[in-house]
Amino acid sequence: MAEMSDSSRNLLGLATGVVFGALLRRGGLDDSRTIVGQLTGDDSRVVKTMGSAVAVGALGHRWLRRRGLATLEPKPLNPVALVGGGLLFGLGMAISGYCPGTAAAAAGSGRREGVWAIAGMLAAAATFVATYPSLKKVLEAGSVGRVALVGGTPPARRPPLDIVMRPGMGEQFSAEPAPEPAHSA
Repeated sequence: MAEMSDSSRNLLGLATGVVFGALLRRGGLDDSRTIVGQLTGDDSRVVKTMGSAVAVGALGHRWLRRRGLATLEPKPLNPVALVGGGLLFGLGMAISGYCPGTAAAAAGSGRREGVWAIAGMLAAAATFVATYPSLKKVLEAGSVGRVALVGGTPPARRPPLDIVMRPGMGEQFSAEPAPEPAHSA
């Protein structure tokens, strides 16, 4: 993988963060009423905006991979930590009306509640760091190891929902289509 200097990496991170924040602002996601509207099913702007961001991010990651600037590194799947973290994240969103990105966009656009949401997130993060040593065994219970999406399945042969996970898959996988199986006559 090609090396990038720390200052270049930081500048790239800052630039993408500013662009992402501006796009969140443009989509109206710096307003907690929009986030609450998404949670109640009354507003679909969050889903549309984040879906667009995921698509652009996927294309960007592919572009960076092809240039040797990014890799695929599956992380261990810990269901207890995943579900617990998701519940706490969702609770924080329901209470504050913000997730980290939208809180930063709100704070950047001058909304005081965005600053308070960020303060709450930092307090929660500090609490997690302080309690992690005693929580580590519980959070890692039921770990299934490294999991990756199976890549290269031809469109006609993809399983339902287009997602299959293989536990223990530590090697990198190709995004190139798998060869067609030989047909027996």
